[in-house]
Amino acid sequence: MNAPAPVTAQPGPPLWLLAELTYRCPLHCVFCYNPVDFAHTPDELSTDEWLRVLREARAAGSVQCGFSGGEPLLRDDLEVLVAEAHRLGFYTNLLTSGVGLTATRAAALKQAGLDHIQLSFQDSTRELNDFLSHTRTFDLKQRVAAIIKDNDWPMVMNCVIHRLNIDYIGEIIDMAVALDAEYLELANSQYYSWAMLNRDQLLPSREQIERAERITNERRERYGDRIRIFFVVPDYYENRPKKCMNGWGNVFLTITPDGTALPCHTARMLPGLNFPNVRDMDVKRIWFESEGFNRYRGHGWMKEPCQSCPEKEKDHGGCRCQAYMLTGDAAAADPVCDKSPRHDVVMAAVARAQSDEVVVRDIPLVFRTPEESRRRPVLAIAPSADPAHEPR
Repeated sequence: MNAPAPVTAQPGPPLWLLAELTYRCPLHCVFCYNPVDFAHTPDELSTDEWLRVLREARAAGSVQCGFSGGEPLLRDDLEVLVAEAHRLGFYTNLLTSGVGLTATRAAALKQAGLDHIQLSFQDSTRELNDFLSHTRTFDLKQRVAAIIKDNDWPMVMNCVIHRLNIDYIGEIIDMAVALDAEYLELANSQYYSWAMLNRDQLLPSREQIERAERITNERRERYGDRIRIFFVVPDYYENRPKKCMNGWGNVFLTITPDGTALPCHTARMLPGLNFPNVRDMDVKRIWFESEGFNRYRGHGWMKEPCQSCPEKEKDHGGCRCQAYMLTGDAAAADPVCDKSPRHDVVMAAVARAQSDEVVVRDIPLVFRTPEESRRRPVLAIAPSADPAHEPR
């Protein structure tokens, strides 16, 4: 690849630190954003290494820290890390499936200073929740929701929406209200990593999206201020791409379990980029000086039609990972945009999703498991290929 494009303005600080503590997880969700080759991840950062990362990130200007995974509760040192983040002045957030959050552990996290918990559900019914996660966790999640409220934490409930559960969106909202969640994120699956492997089975039809939006708005009117509901449409049904991660290397800093620093969860897939590791470089230098973080900052790297587009300040050309997955070129216009010369690959996927004969019966769902990850160490995507139909 060419040398990194010059950055015309000094970026601000990495305000939002996502600490992906581990890729280990008891759930096997078919839409997981963890890399498909996670089973080959080297040793996780130690407690002392994570403590150093927290201090360096705070010194570099980070103010919010999310502890994620995998399942972060599988780290025995989670309370130690939360306590240090709290001492440093971070606003702390735990993103969890709930597995491992007992009353005793919740009390320890509360004492450590944890500010906020985001609890994931897969559906409003035991049957579908447990099927989609490939585990029996629905009843456990209900108990964890009560533990969260008992500790006076604000609770965000998250439910990834897709073809298999979108028709029950009203029931999902009703469940969130019954569990006294303050916020509900109904984020339609974005098609990266494991969700990309399962795209044909997961992408909803346009009719499903429109019906879900209508029901969501009806529930907003019904419940008023009792809950705030966020509904995110999948990129494939937009005419313009989203401002991915609020801009490459602009706000978000992800540290993976082995210490690799990334500007977004999935950037490691991009070829030809050298992403540094916190074991070799301090956070401030990573953020401001590294080639990987500077590659797609600004607009100098853009090709047409993005370079001359009047909307490039709004969307920064969209998602680099999505551009690479769908075109084989990370510097291409995000094909979600209807100005992209490869918008056809998105339209083809959308057209398939309108049919009742989607190939769900012909292609089994691929569940996120270590065994599956070892069997498929790389999601190989050829330029201009249709990743949803690669050999499995």
